[in-house]
Amino acid sequence: MSADSGCKGQNQSEAVLVHDGRLANVLVCVKAGLDGRTFPPPSGKVTVAQKGCSYQAHVAVVMARQPLEFLDKDDTLHNIHPMPSDNPEWNQPQVPNGGSFARTFISPEVMIRVKCNQHPWMKMYLSVMSNPFYAVTGKDGRFTFRGLPPGTYTVAAVHEKYGGQEMKITVGPQDDKQAAQFDFRP
Repeated sequence: MSADSGCKGQNQSEAVLVHDGRLANVLVCVKAGLDGRTFPPPSGKVTVAQKGCSYQAHVAVVMARQPLEFLDKDDTLHNIHPMPSDNPEWNQPQVPNGGSFARTFISPEVMIRVKCNQHPWMKMYLSVMSNPFYAVTGKDGRFTFRGLPPGTYTVAAVHEKYGGQEMKITVGPQDDKQAAQFDFRP
């Protein structure tokens, strides 16, 4: 990192962050059980900043067709390069403090690796969802789904290093499940 004077951050891996046995940066999403329902994407954009020559957030999620904005806050050139399987691959240079640009992804896809071609340590993971019932675990390993209707669902948890797990849950009409019931531990 010191080879680039525009990098004023700390090259600190966010791949495995554990607090009290709970894992951060895990994508948790409803994988099955929504019975063919469709959901429009939110009108607001999701922003990923490049600051200190790292991506902020390390794991980001958008719905299909929702704008994803990349914002450069560094005094150095970046080159954003997602490597999807089900969406078109692209790479976009971004000049120092060069403002922002937005892209959309059409097809749902989990844990797309995004790198910077200028700074090999910079990476993040992007997931594209077809429904709004997803979250990324925080530093405390917890997450929340809001507005999940009553039903039985398959919930998936996916981590960049540890892979994925699934479990079935049932949400009743008055249920307020606690995140502790859905802990995914490394």
